[in-house]
Amino acid sequence: MTSDSRQCNREATTGTEQGSVRIEDLRDPVLTDEQRGIRDLLEQRPVSLDPDELLARARRSTGLSDLGGDDGFIERLRLHAAAIDVDAGLTNLGRLTLRMRVQRLLENRLRLHELLAQHPEIRDIQIEAPIIVVGLPRSGTTHLVNLLAQDPRRRALPYWESQEPIPVPGEGPGPDGLDPRFLRWRDVHETEQRMAPLTRLMHDRFPAAIEEEVEVMDLDLSSYTLEWHARVPDWRDAYLAMDHDARYAHLRTVLQALTFLRGPRSWVLKSPQHLEQLGPLTRTFPDATVAFTHRDPVAVIASAVTMLAYGDRLRRHAIEPEALGAYWVDRVHRLLRAAVRDRDLAERSLDIVFADFMRDDLGTVRRVYATAGVDLSPEVASRFAAFVEANPRGKHGRVDYDLRGDFGLDPDHLREQFRFYTDAFSVPPEEIR
Repeated sequence: MTSDSRQCNREATTGTEQGSVRIEDLRDPVLTDEQRGIRDLLEQRPVSLDPDELLARARRSTGLSDLGGDDGFIERLRLHAAAIDVDAGLTNLGRLTLRMRVQRLLENRLRLHELLAQHPEIRDIQIEAPIIVVGLPRSGTTHLVNLLAQDPRRRALPYWESQEPIPVPGEGPGPDGLDPRFLRWRDVHETEQRMAPLTRLMHDRFPAAIEEEVEVMDLDLSSYTLEWHARVPDWRDAYLAMDHDARYAHLRTVLQALTFLRGPRSWVLKSPQHLEQLGPLTRTFPDATVAFTHRDPVAVIASAVTMLAYGDRLRRHAIEPEALGAYWVDRVHRLLRAAVRDRDLAERSLDIVFADFMRDDLGTVRRVYATAGVDLSPEVASRFAAFVEANPRGKHGRVDYDLRGDFGLDPDHLREQFRFYTDAFSVPPEEIR
């Protein structure tokens, strides 16, 4: 058992193979005293998600009022809040976490449009030939984007900046040179690690880690991210029905603002959401190189739903693993159907099979750079090699998954459902229980 798992207090885990952990209490969580105390304390306090109240509070806290024009944002805000309200399974801790997120998004949007009003030249900045990593969650996208971000010529989005992309006016680095936004999210990360320590084994969002741009897309409330936090089929349907060309145009504006704040113009981006939005993505960034990562969807689902079920011990009254599994089987199916349909819209692109990437990360990066027509200098190559050496797969340990036992899902049946995808991209199966 890893040192991380020994820090779990009474969370029920067992060691399996070397460096791996089996979470035994996904269905019926065993909470620590601290976890139970915080959850129970908040259950006594109602949590309002009234959109008018949230917006008024954001305007008071920032002293700003301009949301960037009438592009349907207020309606998206109402749909977003209503979808959360409908989810009766959320604990008040879960509701409070989502209310704080919406509040932060509103404040960030107000600061963004104040910056754009003060500096209209931002909209003239060119986002030059981005490299965009597109693939299912848990398919190597995080490792690849963090690896590519080691090239100092390329801009990326660290987690701390994704949460507060626009600085608070008058707030600059302290005597230690550290951005106060980084310090805030370092503290948040430490709290999250204490409350849910096994998350680190599955997806460690430490402050400097490169994050998905869907976080800043939600300044426009236009991503699928809420689906990861709650049971929100109404939001899924509203999101899928949006005019995503307009929404991706707003993403480009956010990237222009971030480039204005600290450059450079050439970005490395990544998100699973792009699998079902390849049309808007490629029309918005026509000179992009798109690196598609491919992994056995059964392995992806096993990893994703285990991570979500583990997080649900604090945000939900009951885990309901069968419903969780069924939702994400359907969601991954939708993502992959769209990707197979639209794959050829990405003119400059390459396909990366997960197993090949894990065997040869540096060779994969060379393929990406060759496709993009970017020179790979000895200095940048040495940065890549240093990152790979410092970040081996399973660095913090691994979680052992059990789709049948935990979620009532049959891996063989699932594999047949996804054959349309695995056959299209020659994706080998992985051993999954």
